[in-house]
Amino acid sequence: MAGKTGDPFIVDNGEQPATGITGKLWLPRGFSGGVAKEWFDRRRMAMQPWSGFVDQRRFSKPRNFGELCQRVVRNLDTYHSNYTFIFLGLILYCIISSPMLLLALAVFVGALYIIHLKSLESKLVLFGREVTGLHQLSLAGAVSSPVFWLAGVGTAVFWVLGATLAVIGSHAAFRELDGADMEELMMEPV
Repeated sequence: MAGKTGDPFIVDNGEQPATGITGKLWLPRGFSGGVAKEWFDRRRMAMQPWSGFVDQRRFSKPRNFGELCQRVVRNLDTYHSNYTFIFLGLILYCIISSPMLLLALAVFVGALYIIHLKSLESKLVLFGREVTGLHQLSLAGAVSSPVFWLAGVGTAVFWVLGATLAVIGSHAAFRELDGADMEELMMEPV
């Protein structure tokens, strides 16, 4: 069954993925570990030092709305990778702190894995039509959606967005600009 066309889970070079805990990380086509690792490495390289990021001596109240806007724009540009890691940390905290959310994610991954195993045995046919990779993801989402609803995933999403906005917004607004940044952003009155 390794030659099925349109299967997003097939390994490109025709080899079967290794199984077991020591096997190679196996992901669907188009979602490789290399792409995720490359993105993560780029973010980590662009990150500013955390000591300067949280230096309390560099925080103050902006004098006016114009300075506040300048700070937000410049700090978002300077610390975008730090803010990304804060966002990911809040997501991780939310998932770990909610056992029901962990259960819902386990149900989703389990449903996806079972559907994938069934599609390896033979073509997965539902209501007389072959189920494609996108439909397999949708089917796994439909099977696990009641558990996500019970886990309160909507509340978790809005909590993460609100906490992210509060933490990043307050840091970007109250973190003073460096001297070089300040000269670059000085506007002339019209």
